[in-house]
Amino acid sequence: RLASATRPLVTPLGKRTSSGISSGFSKLTPLDPAGRPMIAQLASAARPLVIPLGERTPSVLSGGLSGLTPLGARAFSEGPSADAIAQMSTAEWTEKFYAATIGLAKKVDAKAVTYTESADRLRALVRTGLLRHTDLHTNPERFFLAHRILAKHSSEVGPGYWVRFTVHMNLCAGTVLALGSAVQQKELDVWQKEGLLGCFALTEKLAGVASGLVVNTQADYDPASETFTLNSPDRGAWKNWISQGLVADKTVAIADLRILGKSFGPHAFLLNLREGATRQLVPGITCEDMGLKTIGNDLDNAALCFDKVKIPKSALLDKFATIDGDQYKQKVQGVPVFHMIGARLFTGRVAVAQAALEFRRGLFDRTNAYADAKLCWAPGPSGSRQLSSVPQLKALFEENERSIADLDRFVAKCEAQICAALTGGKLPGLPLIEAIAVAKVKAVEDSIAICHRLQQEVGSYALMVGSGFENIDFLTCCKFAEGDSRVLMTKMARDRLKVFERKQKHTDRSMWDSETSMCGELAACIASDTRTAGGDQQKAWDENWEDVYALAGCVMDSTREAFMAGAH
Repeated sequence: RLASATRPLVTPLGKRTSSGISSGFSKLTPLDPAGRPMIAQLASAARPLVIPLGERTPSVLSGGLSGLTPLGARAFSEGPSADAIAQMSTAEWTEKFYAATIGLAKKVDAKAVTYTESADRLRALVRTGLLRHTDLHTNPERFFLAHRILAKHSSEVGPGYWVRFTVHMNLCAGTVLALGSAVQQKELDVWQKEGLLGCFALTEKLAGVASGLVVNTQADYDPASETFTLNSPDRGAWKNWISQGLVADKTVAIADLRILGKSFGPHAFLLNLREGATRQLVPGITCEDMGLKTIGNDLDNAALCFDKVKIPKSALLDKFATIDGDQYKQKVQGVPVFHMIGARLFTGRVAVAQAALEFRRGLFDRTNAYADAKLCWAPGPSGSRQLSSVPQLKALFEENERSIADLDRFVAKCEAQICAALTGGKLPGLPLIEAIAVAKVKAVEDSIAICHRLQQEVGSYALMVGSGFENIDFLTCCKFAEGDSRVLMTKMARDRLKVFERKQKHTDRSMWDSETSMCGELAACIASDTRTAGGDQQKAWDENWEDVYALAGCVMDSTREAFMAGAH
């Protein structure tokens, strides 16, 4: 449309037209054949088309037309209706989603995509409505399918795009769905129409998942003005590694809600991160780039500081708790907001597990195809053999097929059960929560281990750009996402020891199974080392870290076996 509108102006430039536009306006002649300034005419002709893009227009146009997506700024209103999208078959929807993501990405060099261009692509995708923010609750199967598609093609769309997508759809919008009132949830429709992006500000420099969601960011409520003051009291309270933080319009910030100096624990607040046509940071918010990474530089990561930022009472996501006067009111008894914030990680862990498996599957498929076609020297009449027939590679390919099939079944069952809980409006039970944590750790850690082994066995192919190995640090991103593997394993071991201390410690040892025996031995060692350390339980725990993780491994095996057997 832009080309059509401007063709009468640029045609006189002849062959320079295409190259001029593709590299920006610097090569365009300032005068048309009649001697009139052309830039003003070009801007006038293009304005009706680019104004809907808002403040992104200058940066997009200055980099040439390659930054514009064929979906255009009006894609949301011109594309299929929400009802039509909802009625699409899985095959039809997959084709549309693939075209709007992978299809577009294949037209550019994924390695050269900047984080602002990546964000603009996500804005365009959001506007299409192909995946509604509400699909997490109404059509979660589609939500997980979208994640799998992007993970499988992470090399084409940019390895950071999957993270950007899940941060917006699951962590940010998903938290609004889970914790927000009906009015707050309706705001997601505005995000969809305008292509607004969000980030999730939980992790801090000195707090986060490892701390049990204990955060140092403070949200002090003033009953008189009915406002909160959001504040990072020190550098340790800065939000850290916030994906999409450099470009997001909105953020869900997790902060300690305090009324008249009394703490009520972590709560979620929805606020503007940037405002206005130029998307300037809200006054009082500082945003720092975390710097270049070994992978995923198409994704921005930020450190955020709140310096006495005033936000209205309505910023509190208040489905489960609110404030009446100067009194904290829990709306749903027995459901602390703390638990609901943590629940947002469950869907994310399933998505991360699937992402690791899809990346692994793609890497092995490409490598296997290469090894089938690659001939190498061999003794005998033929003088050659397929690389894939070399014993260590052949055994590794076969091992991967067995292993990934088992993990696929495990993760698929987790997805099916979490989808049932989401569509039924229920919280997942403890057995499912534990199984999801195991699925996340096992899928990621097994994929890291076996992909590393493949990298060591396939030879120089692993060094080549395009092989997929250049993106192998995507699995490292999966390891850290939604709860670091070591953090989750430590929690598994602690929880299991608590059960042992409460129910099994004084039972007949001859009846203990291997897992219970491990608990008994570890508990005894920690007790002894605590006495030696003068009562320092943390030091004693650290001294036995290898046995802690060994117990976690045993717990994961038993949890997975029981879950797949249908014991729960």
